[in-house]
Amino acid sequence: MTAVAVSRGWTPWLLAGPALLLFVGIVLVPLAMTVLLSFHDWGQYKGIEPVLILKNWREIIDDSYFHEMFARTLRISVLVTLIAALLGAPEAYILNRMKNPWKGIFLLVILGPLLISVVARTLGWALLFGGETGVVNKALLELGVIEAPLPFMFTETGIVVALSHVLMPFMVLSVWAALQRLDPQVENAATALGASHFTVLRRIVLPQVMPGVLSGGIIVFALAASAFATPAIIGGRRLKVAATLAYDEFLNTLNWPLGAAVAVLLLVALIVIIVGCNRLVERRYAQVFQ
Repeated sequence: MTAVAVSRGWTPWLLAGPALLLFVGIVLVPLAMTVLLSFHDWGQYKGIEPVLILKNWREIIDDSYFHEMFARTLRISVLVTLIAALLGAPEAYILNRMKNPWKGIFLLVILGPLLISVVARTLGWALLFGGETGVVNKALLELGVIEAPLPFMFTETGIVVALSHVLMPFMVLSVWAALQRLDPQVENAATALGASHFTVLRRIVLPQVMPGVLSGGIIVFALAASAFATPAIIGGRRLKVAATLAYDEFLNTLNWPLGAAVAVLLLVALIVIIVGCNRLVERRYAQVFQ
């Protein structure tokens, strides 16, 4: 009996061992090495010196250039998250109310972009923007929405538009998953009792889908803040964010310790924001399903 009990006690560890070792090897070890690298010194002629100093962190804290990069990253991520929530939540609600086969068709349309490379989708937006002669500007001019071409390439506006399109499916899926728990008969009962459609949406639907909106917001915010391909293509070298800044420090200036410090600071900021928002989501779930 004792041998059987010991065997059963080790079984979960034996089953989880390979995955745990893989996680430690490809996630924790490189992350620990990056953190350690951020405290090393670097010089143009002497290269990387394995000494523990705070030079890179002081440079990030004291230099307004880095403040601007992180502020731009935060601003773009918040705007993309808000746009995804404002457009993705109604889109998910409409999708949930559709009947077959239209629901399956439009779900495929929404998820279809996820099957295409982010680089390919971003290059498509670059072609659509295309400066003053781009398709977007031509369409807006012909519709009379604008009087002069708008600059989309190498601007925050272009990055926000492209990232919103790239990350919209994640918000739609999160809200749609939350809507699966909503009983349509509750809406019908409220309508039968005299509630208006706006009241039903505000008092019944919105509280139930808010956890999905918050969960989707966490995903979209994290992906937008750490995005590299879209800001690099649309923003170019003129408009950097934290991810492209770390890339430049690693591969252009070859200042690996400073690039590691930027990457670690971005990771820490994302963890703090995500953990805080996750607690908000858990509280919301507890209030809705209590």
